[in-house]
Amino acid sequence: MHRFHYVGNTLHCESVDLAAVAKLYGTPTYVYSAATIEDNHRRLVGSLDGLDAQVCYAMKANSSLALLRLLANLGTAFDVVSGGELRRVRAAGAPLDRSVFAGVGKTEAEIRLALEAGIYALHVESEPELARINHVAGQLGRKAPVAIRVNPDVDARTHAKITTGKSENKFGIPLRFAPAAYEAAAKLPHLELKGVQMHIGSQLTAVGPFVEAVEKLTPLVRQLQRDYGITYFSVGGGIGIVYQEALASGEAAWWDAQPADRRPLTPEAYGAALKPLLQPLGLKLLLEPGRFLVGNAGVLLSRVEYLKRGHGRNFLILDAGMNDLVRPVMYDAYHEIVPLQRDTSRRALKVDVVGPICESGDCFAKDRTLQEVGEGEYVAFLSAGAYGQVMANRYNTRPLSAEVLVRGSSFELINARETFEQMIASERVPAWLK
Repeated sequence: MHRFHYVGNTLHCESVDLAAVAKLYGTPTYVYSAATIEDNHRRLVGSLDGLDAQVCYAMKANSSLALLRLLANLGTAFDVVSGGELRRVRAAGAPLDRSVFAGVGKTEAEIRLALEAGIYALHVESEPELARINHVAGQLGRKAPVAIRVNPDVDARTHAKITTGKSENKFGIPLRFAPAAYEAAAKLPHLELKGVQMHIGSQLTAVGPFVEAVEKLTPLVRQLQRDYGITYFSVGGGIGIVYQEALASGEAAWWDAQPADRRPLTPEAYGAALKPLLQPLGLKLLLEPGRFLVGNAGVLLSRVEYLKRGHGRNFLILDAGMNDLVRPVMYDAYHEIVPLQRDTSRRALKVDVVGPICESGDCFAKDRTLQEVGEGEYVAFLSAGAYGQVMANRYNTRPLSAEVLVRGSSFELINARETFEQMIASERVPAWLK
């Protein structure tokens, strides 16, 4: 559930009129609801009540400093995948002693940075990485805390580009090779074996794949407890969110009306299915949600530039482009698009919703039925808090969007819109070209 809803006919985030945000800061602009993030965190933690669980937010979903600070205040640690993300955690004023460092291509410099920062553990993806971490730790004169990521070969039944737990994916060490990998790691003098990790994919809408993966790894986990005294089991992240028909004014009723086999996965269902499997292990549990915490907590506001009527097809041309929100072109992803000012007296119009970029792929939706809107009016892309601004780029020399955080009836700019001068500040023309 989230805190975006119509008050009368005006779309609000919590108690803030989103049109006021658009007029003050311009568009495209991302707007986030602090209360929604807090609600999502509370529900997830509550679903695992009784377990020694630590949430490590997968900050690749959204790495805005303000959101990192908000989540740190709630007690989360972080799942980082680069030296840059590690530095962002520190810039947000959060410690790293409960956070983990994942990723298949850690450099020596990143490993050194993580160890010097006091990282809780490095999640290791390959045997060569074990050797590299051992080498760097030896140079620093310390032992590196590690957990090996084990690939359980479980089909997450999600989009091909975000599934990570199949044998053909680049992530982790295959389950059948994991005992040998731990045995080899135990012989390296500068490693400390702390746990085991898995992550089978993102945007999972059913609990079955999670259950299958935990059940497949449980015999290995017990073996590692006996042989090496591991202290934690990381089950990764991946709980999906609602993208279609997700507007809060009718979300609860819509969810209740769905057949049981079509309802989206909830944290309550997730916890109910996994707690009986995890409690007997007696280990600390790490989980690494990203999208679930922030995805439905954000929207992207955009201004209508033109309504172009074509032969047999209409185009709603916005000022937001695929550089601002890449998910539709990259993943064929669906985002609900709604007007900031609802007017039921207007006719519905079938349109292709497109951006201004010189690419045919710059299209957010085809044949979408929307209330007719015209030049200068605003729309919002819902469920855009994850993999939105964090994946944005400057294609066509377009500046990165602004970001705003809402709490109750107040809102604040947390990231100003990039200027042209900032975009070219590090570029140089060689003297010999002048």
